[in-house]
Amino acid sequence: MPGILLLLAVLLRLTPEQRTLRASIAAHTRWSAEDPAANAARGQAGLLAKFEREVRAADPTLPDAEVARRTQSAYRAHMARLSFASSKARGARKGGGDG
Repeated sequence: MPGILLLLAVLLRLTPEQRTLRASIAAHTRWSAEDPAANAARGQAGLLAKFEREVRAADPTLPDAEVARRTQSAYRAHMARLSFASSKARGARKGGGDG
């Protein structure tokens, strides 16, 4: 618990710019020692597994080919939602968004 309190105290004293820089340092340090492609592959596999679980839970009687098709559609819908949210956020930052 004392470690958490110390961390909170440090975080509260940092400006947003300092927190951003510290996070950037941490990310660069991590990726200097790891392969980002391997981590990305694990993340994508986990995301696809999540969608497959959701599809199978909705209808456990589906054949594997249909599960695969629906899983890909769920994945594409998820990515499209992320893209849409990103587009709205970029527009809002530019002052012209209606999101």
